[in-house]
Formats: sequence, C-alpha cells, structure tokens
Amino acid sequence: MSQSLGRGLAILSELAEGGRSLDDLAEHLGVHKTTVLRLLRALEDKRFVYRDPGHRYHLGSRLFALSSRALEQRGVRGTAAPHLSRLNEATGQTVHLAAYEGGEAVYIDKYDSRHPVRMYSRVGLRVPLHCTAIGKVLLADLPERERRRVAETIEYTRFTANTVSGPEEFLAHLSRVADQGYAVDHAEHETFINCLAAPIRDASGAVVAAASISVPDVVLPYEQVLGLLPDLVAAARAVSADCGWQPARA
Repeated sequence: MSQSLGRGLAILSELAEGGRSLDDLAEHLGVHKTTVLRLLRALEDKRFVYRDPGHRYHLGSRLFALSSRALEQRGVRGTAAPHLSRLNEATGQTVHLAAYEGGEAVYIDKYDSRHPVRMYSRVGLRVPLHCTAIGKVLLADLPERERRRVAETIEYTRFTANTVSGPEEFLAHLSRVADQGYAVDHAEHETFINCLAAPIRDASGAVVAAASISVPDVVLPYEQVLGLLPDLVAAARAVSADCGWQPARA
C-alpha cells in the first residue's frame, strides 16, 4: 500500500469517530499539517470528506453512497431482513446480523431495541471473536485445523471476569457451539449485556452469517434472555432456508 493511500484511509477511519480539525488529524497521523491538508483537499474534491463552517472535517456524501452499494452487494442481508425484522418486533430486543471477513466479525445489519436502554453498536463495527456470541458462531463452522489457527492468533483481551482467557478454552467453546447449534455471550464482552447467536447457512450448508439478540441485564435477566433462543434459532433457520439450505440434505 502506498504511503499516501495509507494516510488517506487513516484519515477516513479517524473521521468515522467524529469531526476532526486539521490539527487533530495531523497529530493523529504524526505528520506535518501541510501533508494532511493536501490529502484532505483531494478527499474533499471527490466528496469523501467535507469541511464545516467551524473548519472541522467530516465524512462526505460519497462514502454514504459507497456504503449503501456495499450493503446491497451482501445478498444475505436482503434475504435476512424480513425474518430479522419480525424477530426484532416479536422480542423487542436488539437484533444484529454479522459476517466473517478478513479474519474479523463485522456487523452488516442492525435492528434497534424498543427499550430506552439500548446497545451501542452500528453497521460496519468489528466485534471481538473470542468473547461474543456472534464471533463464536462464525468460527465454530470452520474446519478444526482452521479453528485452531485462528484461535492461536487471537489477542485474548480480558473485557470482563467472564471473558475467555486463551486458545484452549476458546476452542472448547467453539466445539460446544458446533454441537449445540448456537452460542452464548454471558457478560463476556460487556458486564451488563447478554447475547445469543445462531448460524445462517447457504445452500452448501456453510455458515455465511450469524444472527444475534443482545439484551442489557437491566431489561431482562440472563435466564429470561435464554428464553428467547427458540425465536432466534427459528429466525436463523428461516433465513437459511431462503438462502437454499435444506437440513435433510446437509
């Protein structure tokens, strides 16, 4: 990757977190302001960024168009939409759709909870593999050798007292998920959030995405969150069926 391209992408990543001044961006990149200004002018010319009256830079309209096109190209997202929308309506809880790409789990769709207390997340956000139900579901389908390879490369950041602490423990989790057909995050990533996830399969039987329900413990205790599992699994299987999966042939 060229140095200019790398810096341009770093600028866009930083602006994804909010508006930034020229000084902010120069400090973040560790380069002179004239270099950053040159890159910003090129990005602004193509509408990838824009500058507000207070001289702060923001993501531009061109990125909105590109993100929409990227989402449109994910067939599973459109297929899953009616099923996950109904799941969200029936449970009232936050529903996510995620995919595994480039060694990461990424949210590709979200349906917000109806409750005042909501989970912070967004489409495009990457989530840890080792301590999220979605990450476990997406990895559990991998061949055993690939599972181990991924497990041994993960940085096992300890988010809570329940977070998986190493590859052997994580591999045991993945085996259990593969056997039972769903995954649980019992306050492993955030102390106040419990989450369930189920796989979505294509016609070949491969897991192409995962659907999840996330619930703050002030809304429902863990035991009641588990009670939502049949609805989640049913929705994931319905999406899989629309993707061509036929369990009898799998």
